[in-house]
Amino acid sequence: MRFGMFIPQGWRHDLIGIDPAEQWQAMNDVVKRADAGDWDSAWVYDHFHTVPVATEEATHEAWTLMSAFAATTSRIRLGQMCTCMSYRNPAYLAKVAATVDVISGGRVEMGIGAGWYEQEWRAYGYGFPRAGERLARLDEGVQIMQQAWTTGTATLDGEHYQVDGAIVRPLPLQQGGIPMWVAGGGEKVTLRIAAKYANYTNFEASPEGFTHKSAVLKQHCREVGTDFDAITRSSNYFGLIGSSQADVDQRLRRIEERLLPVLGHEQTEAVLADYRRPTLLAVGTPDQIVDRLSAMKEKGLDYAIFYLPEAAYDTSGIEMLERDVLPQLR
Repeated sequence: MRFGMFIPQGWRHDLIGIDPAEQWQAMNDVVKRADAGDWDSAWVYDHFHTVPVATEEATHEAWTLMSAFAATTSRIRLGQMCTCMSYRNPAYLAKVAATVDVISGGRVEMGIGAGWYEQEWRAYGYGFPRAGERLARLDEGVQIMQQAWTTGTATLDGEHYQVDGAIVRPLPLQQGGIPMWVAGGGEKVTLRIAAKYANYTNFEASPEGFTHKSAVLKQHCREVGTDFDAITRSSNYFGLIGSSQADVDQRLRRIEERLLPVLGHEQTEAVLADYRRPTLLAVGTPDQIVDRLSAMKEKGLDYAIFYLPEAAYDTSGIEMLERDVLPQLR
């Protein structure tokens, strides 16, 4: 099993209390910590407004961070979970990603999806097309990017995107182009797109959901003639680790104290509920997390990506994961 870590960028209100002038240093400290540790990849979200509600707290832009992290790290792979196709023209996005791949020495992953955050879409003037259109854009955009990265040019007369000899050079340093992660679990369209184009998928993290989505993906692979076993399956996990349940509870209280002044009681409780569900697999003691993710490994989980809400404030949870969890699952 391989492991990724989300870098705090503000989207989940994970830079509260850090002066905006100091937030870059906080993010860079975490990604350099991951680069020096036992992590395979570092990730950011592609969003402009915070969740669960839009607030005035900063949310740093994903591909700007990708470029910066490419220059300040040396080993770790760099991804987004996930880039929204409709936020950028796909030929332009292919150019940006190829440039970042060169800066990084060939360490970029392309996480791509159709997008879902309606409030954010409308605020930025993108409208909010129906799901079918967003998914069709995803399909066309992936075709454009893969063509660009393998041939250096892209031409497509699609329903939603039209490019005519768009030159995308330099090419990515990675042979065959940047690995493609198709994120989302939509069974009729998204997983079929994944079956056609993806090197990696990212979907439902629960044991039941993961097993079901895997079966759907496998069927799509049969239908389109691709190799299911060649696709690495990943899931994202809220991570809150403590040496005991009391330690986990104390860490949760510190998160609550940070969020309350910004989000208020109702929205803070909505966030905390994500860490209190008994089915969460990466919240608990090291032994609990190892046991739960070992069971997921048996179901075919190849890659676990952790979101760690404490990362900008306290690295002891990262240290505990590196010492007591990751080695047991590799």
